[in-house]
This record gives sequence, C-alpha cells and structure tokens, in this order.
Amino acid sequence: MATNPSIITRNVAELAIKAGGNTYEAVAIISKRARQIALKSKEELNNKLSDFASSVDNLEEIFENREQIEISKFYERLPKPTSLAIDEFLEDKFTFTLPNQNEKLEE
Repeated sequence: MATNPSIITRNVAELAIKAGGNTYEAVAIISKRARQIALKSKEELNNKLSDFASSVDNLEEIFENREQIEISKFYERLPKPTSLAIDEFLEDKFTFTLPNQNEKLEE
C-alpha cells in the first residue's frame, strides 16, 4: 500500500509555540502563506499555458497538445500549497508579525 505524502502527522503544540502560543494564529499565518504560494503557482501555470491559447473557440476544433498536457501534469504533481506553507513555517523561512495583544477594539 502506497503512502500519501500529503498526509503527515503534525505536532500542533509546536505550531502554536511558533505563533505565540495560539494554535488559531498559527493556522491563520499558514493559510495566508498557502494562499500566496497557490496564487504564485497559478500565475506561473497560466503564463505557461497562455502560449498554447487558441483564438478559435470552435468546439469541433479542439486539439490535444502534448506539451500543454505535460505542463498541467507537472503542476498537478507539485506539493500542495498548504504542505509547503507548513514546512516553511516550521523552518522559519518567512517572517510574520502578530498583532499587538494590548490593543483592544474600540466600538
């Protein structure tokens, strides 16, 4: 039975410690970084696929382009943005600032 590399047990306490002791802040930080990674990856994919864009929108003339398929498969095989963001968070590869705990919302 093959193991799924996207299923990894994480130490939640370690994540919380890096985010000032709050698990929810750690999740928020990781999710923001994952969105950045996903956006960058999507832009790269769209730029590469734009070379293959056809100006003809005829359903009868759909061609399979091997290069386009290979590029798409390559991006499908890449690690998920969330996994990359968690690894970067644990290895301190990006910086983040936590909001000041003393500030209170004024109503």
